[in-house]
Amino acid sequence: MAKKSESFSYQAVDRKSGSVVRGNLEATDDTEVVAKLHAQGLVPLQVRQMAAASSPWAVPRFGRQRQVKVKSLALFARQLSNLVNAGLPLMRALTVLIDQADDTTLEESLTAVQSDVEAGIAFSAALEKHPKAFPPLMVRLVRVGEAGGFLGDSLKMIAETYQADADLQDKLKAAATYPLVVLAIAVLAMIGMLTFIVPVFETMFASLGGELPLPTRILVLISRNMAWIGPLLAVLVVGGWIWWSRNRHTEPVRKVVGPALLRLPVVGKLATKMAVSRFTRNLSMMLKAGVPLLQGLATVAQTSNNWAIEQAVSQVQTSVREGRSFARPLAGSGVFPPMVAQMVAVGEESGTLTEMLGSISDIYDGEVKSATEQLASVLEPILIVLVGIMIGSMVLALYMPIFGMYSQMAG
Repeated sequence: MAKKSESFSYQAVDRKSGSVVRGNLEATDDTEVVAKLHAQGLVPLQVRQMAAASSPWAVPRFGRQRQVKVKSLALFARQLSNLVNAGLPLMRALTVLIDQADDTTLEESLTAVQSDVEAGIAFSAALEKHPKAFPPLMVRLVRVGEAGGFLGDSLKMIAETYQADADLQDKLKAAATYPLVVLAIAVLAMIGMLTFIVPVFETMFASLGGELPLPTRILVLISRNMAWIGPLLAVLVVGGWIWWSRNRHTEPVRKVVGPALLRLPVVGKLATKMAVSRFTRNLSMMLKAGVPLLQGLATVAQTSNNWAIEQAVSQVQTSVREGRSFARPLAGSGVFPPMVAQMVAVGEESGTLTEMLGSISDIYDGEVKSATEQLASVLEPILIVLVGIMIGSMVLALYMPIFGMYSQMAG
């Protein structure tokens, strides 16, 4: 049975003029679209199914982005790889990508990079001057690609790596969205009840007379003080968020948060699997590109985003530098699962370390996806029960005096 044709939108570069071309095509899949574009003398930058286009009701983002998102980096690396492999000079390729960049930080950084390259600075050195836009892993691989004459292939590997990270982040966000929305609605409902409903019941209780039950008295006391409790909570939340955004990358905070995150009952296992997947995938990619093991370990340690992982990788670096095993310090780190150390040991002995690291990454990518889906399915009923207990307890506390009054009348 033939596949049904679907509409795709595309952005491409004309090989002759270097101008960006946009349009729509009918095809069975994106592979056919790419083939048609190549046949027309166009280099595809982006192909998107029309049904998957961004919603016109999407909320626009305001303000300047401080750091380029992983998804934007993946798209930039893929597009630049396509242009370089198609034979476009680097300066023209950068001009094309600057013109169609959606990310403000990326656009400004690329403009500065283009100026540096035009002045005779190496592309990798120009990227290195913008650490918020281009991470060390990307700079290192670009440098290797420049030196080895395979910049396009190096950029393609970068795109695949960052796309894998972006897909993982999307799954985690999707899993966390529903629980966070439910929790926010529950908190708002409780604040609304304490602010508007409890005072009405308090007036009714005053007319009834008698002593209120302890839960009801606590609820009434909180309601009376909501005028300052509410603003205080808002200040604490906003202040905490500002403090965290400014201090989360400092060494004292990372020393506490990194190990604590890995020790959490459920989230800790998921965080460990994510760290293992990222570590093995990035190191495998660097070794595949020809980066020496010690340099690869140093770069990968910087991209782990977890202090405990960095310390474990540092122990591995020391072991390798002294001519000892790569796998042994992994086993003794207390961070990496035993299976990782065993598979790395097999890779060392058989001379297939790069391939083994890639296999480990694939295994843990699958486990992370499975664990994320399971976590989401478990959190939903737990949160529903928790919200029911919270709201139900407040309602029960409000009706306890009424129940007491009826029992006295019946007696």
